[in-house]
Amino acid sequence: MELTGYLKKHFGFNTFKGTQEKIINNLLSGNDSFVLMPTGGGKSLCYQLPALILEGTAIIISPLIALMKNQVDAMRGFSEEDGIAHFLNSSLSKAEILQVKEDILAGKTKMLYVAPESLTKEENIKFLQGVKISFYAIDEAHCISEWGHDFRPEYRRIKLIVEEIGRAPIIALTATATPKVQSDIQKNLGMLDANVFKSSFNRANLYYEVRPKSDATKEIIRFIKNNNGKSGIIYCLSRKKVEELAETLRVNGINALAYHAGMDSGTRSGNQDKFLMEEVDVIVATIAFGMGIDKPDVRFVIHYDVPKSLEGYYQETGRAGRDGGEGHCISFYSYKDIQKLEKFMQGKPVAEQEIGKHLLLETVSYSESALCRRKYLLHYFGENYQIKNCETCDNCLHPKEQFEGKDEIIKTINVVLAVKEYFKSDHVASILNGNESYSVKSYKHHHIPEFGIGKDKDIKFWNGAIRQALIAKLLSKDIENYGLLKVTQKGHDFLKNPTSFMLIQDHDYDKVESENDKLQSSSSSADPNLFAMLKDLRKSLAKDKGIPPFVIFQDPSLQDMAIHYPITADEMQNMTGVGIGKAKRYGKEFYELIKVYVDENEIERPLDLVVKSIVNKSGLKVHIIQAIDRKVPLNTIAESKGISITDLLKEIEAIVYSGTRINIDYYIDEVLDDDYQDEIYEYFMEEAESESIIAAVEELGEDEYSEEDIRLMRIKFISNEGN
Repeated sequence: MELTGYLKKHFGFNTFKGTQEKIINNLLSGNDSFVLMPTGGGKSLCYQLPALILEGTAIIISPLIALMKNQVDAMRGFSEEDGIAHFLNSSLSKAEILQVKEDILAGKTKMLYVAPESLTKEENIKFLQGVKISFYAIDEAHCISEWGHDFRPEYRRIKLIVEEIGRAPIIALTATATPKVQSDIQKNLGMLDANVFKSSFNRANLYYEVRPKSDATKEIIRFIKNNNGKSGIIYCLSRKKVEELAETLRVNGINALAYHAGMDSGTRSGNQDKFLMEEVDVIVATIAFGMGIDKPDVRFVIHYDVPKSLEGYYQETGRAGRDGGEGHCISFYSYKDIQKLEKFMQGKPVAEQEIGKHLLLETVSYSESALCRRKYLLHYFGENYQIKNCETCDNCLHPKEQFEGKDEIIKTINVVLAVKEYFKSDHVASILNGNESYSVKSYKHHHIPEFGIGKDKDIKFWNGAIRQALIAKLLSKDIENYGLLKVTQKGHDFLKNPTSFMLIQDHDYDKVESENDKLQSSSSSADPNLFAMLKDLRKSLAKDKGIPPFVIFQDPSLQDMAIHYPITADEMQNMTGVGIGKAKRYGKEFYELIKVYVDENEIERPLDLVVKSIVNKSGLKVHIIQAIDRKVPLNTIAESKGISITDLLKEIEAIVYSGTRINIDYYIDEVLDDDYQDEIYEYFMEEAESESIIAAVEELGEDEYSEEDIRLMRIKFISNEGN
């Protein structure tokens, strides 16, 4: 029977995709194969069909239990015999393992999926030595390489185990491998003579976009609501963020579930199945999710946190649009995230730090680049993309402005050399800007000739210039003392013979972030007429209740209402400084006024900007409230949490301003006389025009009352009168 006949018989397809037929023929001929094929290209078929044709059992080494189960279920779906495919891993009982071995010895099993950990067990090695093995397939082969994005040490033992069991042809498959990773895989498996089959990495149906990480949760909610009912995956780096974001999405009416390795296996696999069965639209996950997930209609993949490597990013985004339909890939980027990841690397072996640093730098370069995103990605994987404008990435559709930055780069390199290549980016940026920071003054660097040579630009600009010099490899970061800037040979050559160096106008995403934050917090974006009406209502209510207006709502709360136009109790409690308590106590009159105003003026509310928040589950806040209930002295609470008394008071203020009533009389009575308490309390009730501590200190006299005393009494006052 011809190969296409087998394809039709076993899988129902009439033709092969891409290089599948060549790969399968190579394996059937007994040759080693290295397969580099992007997600959705049909890698699995390259070993599944030969396994069904050849005599014996194919050993398929795979890293994830969930992936094995999916593959086995899929294969059993194509056959009348359940025993045709099995997996062998730690999830099986002794009776199930016995059944697997019986089916293999009876010749029923054509494919055995094993985790590398199971393969190394002595009892399994002895058993497989007595089995006719048709070939070994190593899926997700990038796990072998330390330069790959998902390195697993146990994968590096595969070659030794294969030799111990008995050599047979090897097919290694991966969706992401740079030329360096490919070479590493082939060397480690002893298959340098393997025939290499490399498909194009270009996924023409995917749209790539990098956004500044400003109000990312709001951006995500807006995007999903505009793509209602579509399947999507959101990746976060931490389990905590996964849980938080999934809950926030649910509160905002989005059908979402969480997935991470810290969940019990039943819940985790249940959530995965619900996503596959379309019972939920969105999965929020760590990168533990998605490897081998065969869901063809994922329409968007969002990276809430910047990915650790471009290999990981490419593979994760590759889960979108596997059916050839649209796939929107959005990554939120802030250099602060990169700095966090750099800190995590400290303390690891130097070699591991060097690899991690290199991979992170590539991610920074991709994120901040003005080049076509598609061209950049394909070049990273050793592929030359000739088209000038792909028309499916943000940089091609909205080109970034660039300007000549040769002089700025020369200044940057000169300062790094002037401080003997022994300082980090922030220190160098401060010298360039002429900022007499504590660090700069302590090293007397405000006296060097280079101090302030770039004072016409701010520190954020210089940090951005340093990053672009790092990307261009004119500078590097020291590994032993990670973060210290060094000038590379290329940097020295640039100083001797400077050439054009184009800096990107909006490369500094953190600057965009801070400007957006200012814009959103600014009262200038509030509706001035509504703001005035809300102030009048607050004044009227305060008069009726005999309390100062600021006790009801502070100005930032009214400004937020005049921006977002909340018209329900739920929406009201998501305004700045308005918790559940405040919303219930005072909210009704305010949101009813707003509703009438919106209707009369035919205002189109920015509903997609009003994000419902989840109940605050901050461990610190819960601890504070519980400790106060037990009458623990405030200084003891602060010490137990390793924070100052000032920071503790800020936390308590946030609790009472959001509407929660607490009683700290037990502590105040210890530190303040009754007369002092009465005078401060009376000031806030009768004289204060605002909640300002500065105004209170001026009025009451700083010699008489400390700022801490006044803050304690203000907490008591707001809690008693407002909550």
